[in-house]
Amino acid sequence: MSGDNVYRVTEIVGTSTDGIDQAIRNGVQRASQTVRNLDWFEVTEVRGHIEEDQIEHYQVGLKIGFRLEDEAAGA
Repeated sequence: MSGDNVYRVTEIVGTSTDGIDQAIRNGVQRASQTVRNLDWFEVTEVRGHIEEDQIEHYQVGLKIGFRLEDEAAGA
């Protein structure tokens, strides 16, 4: 494996009623179902939804980085 990787970045929002950590995990897990070669994530924002003065759920904006495959690898 070479250190000369090229990455693409996509943005998603993970959600959870259990907390910020679980919202991140839910987002990464879901992204892994449709995107190969996930390598890293960056939290870009944290927000939530309040109902009746209580936190209903958490929303975490994420940038997800994934390695682009070599053309030879896709052939």
